[in-house]
Order: sequence, then C-alpha cells, then structure tokens
Amino acid sequence: QVQLVESGGGLVQPGGSLRLSCAASGVPFSSYPMGWFRQAPGKEREFVAVIRRSGLLTDYADSVKGRFTISRSNVKNTVYLQMNSLKPEDTAVYYCAAGQIATTRGTADYWGQGTQVSVSS
Repeated sequence: QVQLVESGGGLVQPGGSLRLSCAASGVPFSSYPMGWFRQAPGKEREFVAVIRRSGLLTDYADSVKGRFTISRSNVKNTVYLQMNSLKPEDTAVYYCAAGQIATTRGTADYWGQGTQVSVSS
C-alpha cells in the first residue's frame, strides 16, 4: 500500500520560510521521481518542483525558482521542499507526488493528502 504523508505546513508571514516533508512508504522510493504540486482556492493544481531518482536533477516552476529548493533522502524515504521568501501568492494546499510525474499535465502515479501553507501578515 502506497502512502505519501506530508507535514510542515502552516501559517507564515510574507518573507518567511517553511520546510515541507513527505515521507513515503510502500513504494521503491529510490527508483521514483518525487515532486511537489500545489492548488490554491479556485485554481487548478500546478506544478512546483520535481527531483529525479538520484537527486541530481531538479526542475522548478518559474514562479518559485530561486526561492524554493527540493531535495530527497533515499535513506529516509523522504522528499523535502524548502520554501524561502514566501509570498501571499504561495498560499495553497501543497501535495507530494511520486512515480511518473508529468509536470505540464499535472499528473502522477501517487499523491499525498496535502498540507496547507498560508502566507499572510
């Protein structure tokens, strides 16, 4: 049974930082690309970041480049999203994704339940 469990969301002021974590079980973690997507109220889910199996290749949405960093630990079966210089427009539910990730179509084999990130003063 595949499980992706996100944590680390919360309320932060503009300019602040948060670190999201996603613990995976039931999947061959080191063999899977991992990613993050987000969905704001009234909007479609959008790609945020992806990291390939080895952790050496990453890709980001233009809106988060230079502010967010995705990383993974194949020992801990966990993927992370470090979010710095947060803006109100980063407010969304953030979803962890695993497997065949299509960043343009916004699809993946497996999804977490999501964690809320709110950026507000």
